[in-house]
Amino acid sequence: MKFLIAGLGSIGRRHLRNLKALGQNDLILYRTHKATLPDTELIEYPAFTDLDLALAQKPDGVIISNPTSLHLSVAIPAAKAGAALLIEKPVSDSLIGIRELQTALDETGKPALVGFHFRYHPVLLEIKHLIDSGRLGKALKAHAHWGEYLPGWHPWEDYRFSYAARTDLGGGALNTLSHPIDYIRWLMGEVGSVSADLSNLSSLQLDVEDNVELVFRLQSGSMATIHLDYYQQPPSHTLDIVFEEGRISWDNSTGAARVIDVSNQTEVFIQPPEGFKRNDMFLAEMDAFVRLCQGEDLPHCRLADGKRVQKIVEVSAQSSGQRGCSVQLPS
Repeated sequence: MKFLIAGLGSIGRRHLRNLKALGQNDLILYRTHKATLPDTELIEYPAFTDLDLALAQKPDGVIISNPTSLHLSVAIPAAKAGAALLIEKPVSDSLIGIRELQTALDETGKPALVGFHFRYHPVLLEIKHLIDSGRLGKALKAHAHWGEYLPGWHPWEDYRFSYAARTDLGGGALNTLSHPIDYIRWLMGEVGSVSADLSNLSSLQLDVEDNVELVFRLQSGSMATIHLDYYQQPPSHTLDIVFEEGRISWDNSTGAARVIDVSNQTEVFIQPPEGFKRNDMFLAEMDAFVRLCQGEDLPHCRLADGKRVQKIVEVSAQSSGQRGCSVQLPS
């Protein structure tokens, strides 16, 4: 099989290494040569600066890992060329063009996988099984907290010029750290309404928001809150869910979750597999994408999921502009 990688920043290179680890070596690159990393690991692969020429090589799958605002400019032509897609999250910086992309995929019958890689975290998968089983009763309230320090992400470049810090490239804490929006939906069900506050609290000199507070009313009647930021030192990423009959607390730093079952008076820890590394999520995601390209039908984060997250992002910005007023989402 042949794979085209569009965008060769840190995540694009991770995808390249994972494809090689899975035995996929027929790889081609579409690049603008604006990456701030050295080209040493890329020189053995054919590279194109013209997208039409790259797609003329007939890749089976296209991995879209360029800046957020440029995703659809690659995804739509790639879909029309008949390729399956792995689109890094978020799927775009707006909803404009997503319908055209879905139409192109419907016409070719090829799948799109949106790269919300936390769906492949083994402990979050266990938490999903627990929620779905109803063992702890109804999940009533969730809180996700993700604080990051943006200057520490890519020490080799000035963080103020990175895609995460630029409005024109689809940056900002809400878009860039949107994983919890997706996994709250995945774990607890669809979001019905949103109240939000987007602000700048730090001295990082950003023209995008560095602080996000979200309140979701879920269609089930339960609630969820999410905090995202770009200024926290040291970083942390946690999820806490309160049930009718217990509580689950997950910490990304260890990968483990504490499960308290009140009805059975038990407390257990769910640990990730021995030797688990962060890249294992990306590797599992890439394995799923390869299998989708091979024609397998398996559960994955679909374009419709990515579109829903983007709708929540846009509604959150709308709510913040209305001083946090609750905004209803379409069913």
